Amino acid sequence: MAELLALLTALLVACVAWQAVSRRRRARCYLLDYACHKPSDDRKVTTEMAGAVIERNKRLGLTEYRFLLKVIVNSGIGEHTYCPRNVLEGREEAPTHADALDEMDDFFADAVAAVLARTGVRGRDVDLVVLNVGSFSPSPSLVSRVVRRFGMRDDVMAYNLSGMGCSAGLIAVDLARNVMLTRPRTMALVVTSESCAPNWYTGTDKSMMLGNCLFRCGGAAALLTNDPAFRARAKMELRCLVRANIGAHDDAHAAAVHREDADGRLGVSLSKALPKAAVRAFTENLQRLAPRILPAGELARFAAKLLLRKLLRRKVKGEGPKINFKTGVDHFCLHPGGTAVIEAVRKSLGLTGHDVEPARMTLHRWGNTSASSLWYVLSYMEAKRRLKRGDRVLMVTFGSGFKCNSCYWEVTRDLADAGAWEDCIDEYPPETLVNPYMDKFGWVNDIQGQGGGFVF
Repeated sequence: MAELLALLTALLVACVAWQAVSRRRRARCYLLDYACHKPSDDRKVTTEMAGAVIERNKRLGLTEYRFLLKVIVNSGIGEHTYCPRNVLEGREEAPTHADALDEMDDFFADAVAAVLARTGVRGRDVDLVVLNVGSFSPSPSLVSRVVRRFGMRDDVMAYNLSGMGCSAGLIAVDLARNVMLTRPRTMALVVTSESCAPNWYTGTDKSMMLGNCLFRCGGAAALLTNDPAFRARAKMELRCLVRANIGAHDDAHAAAVHREDADGRLGVSLSKALPKAAVRAFTENLQRLAPRILPAGELARFAAKLLLRKLLRRKVKGEGPKINFKTGVDHFCLHPGGTAVIEAVRKSLGLTGHDVEPARMTLHRWGNTSASSLWYVLSYMEAKRRLKRGDRVLMVTFGSGFKCNSCYWEVTRDLADAGAWEDCIDEYPPETLVNPYMDKFGWVNDIQGQGGGFVF
């Protein structure tokens, strides 16, 4: 009887140990590879092309011209970003359903096909697909379109996310990771883009005109897996992911909204409450992220200085103590939502110009491609050969709702793939990020006797 009891105990311990090891393996999440979409050169938004688009909108007056000039001159965007074909063809006033589908199909044929080809993974090898496109949700869904195009299995798990804004890329990664926790040896395809074709704003509401100056076409596809057999081939391993959603606050919920203006024209409205909402969401995210990625010594130092300041609050002046994220992070992959967003995060985290260079260069070359922007930033780091084995990469992104999401990766081997940057990486960073819009369109500030320079 004693021997039987001992045997059963041993079997139970072995079973528990096996389950623990199995769960630990499933909890692994490797980035096998990714590919960023590079649209064709005939879709580039040059200064002349942008001027033509603005000029043919007869609703715009001198006030709107000046506003747009100020925004685009300070946008940090260059002359090599991309827009949808219906805008190039002068049909932004009446986009069709086919325009939006064609934009997505171009992306699928480029980025999704590229990441599958580079990894040798066939469509039938994919167990899970998570696709996010914020403002275009046709039926059948876009994820079904991917399943059909690449001949995936009948039992493939397919999820289609919409309305999640610029932070949706990391939400898609989080969903894939959570599914993999329950399924060993899963191959997951994460597809991230935004639809610009049906969402080009043609009205005069200034809060909605901003989007045309910042958002551009792009997209990215990434392959994730928890199969340990792929670890040696993986580029990075996910260590943690933190999401913060402050949508319960009315001002934050309304900070970025897809809506119609007073004349019934659809667009994305960016309110004046957006910066405040971003700071609140960012703070909430960092408070939960820091204990998971920073060394104990840095956390203790920060806690001690904070306690000292509270004890001596009447005697200590100036800013409070700041936590040093560079003690636990080697590279900062920041959402290039705009120059103001990048600069605000740089100051908040105490970063250098070198730290935010990838985000600034991505904004200049590609514009704000919404949720896929982070992958272009990561690709810049890789093209510049910054990412070495053992390095730690922090991704931070913001999105409507209002949300701030972050994830923490560890580089598993030296990386040097130029990807979508291959034909231009040697030109970055350029000597100047000043775009030529003021030189070519500054005349709008001289009309009616008002002198050069901004008159806002």
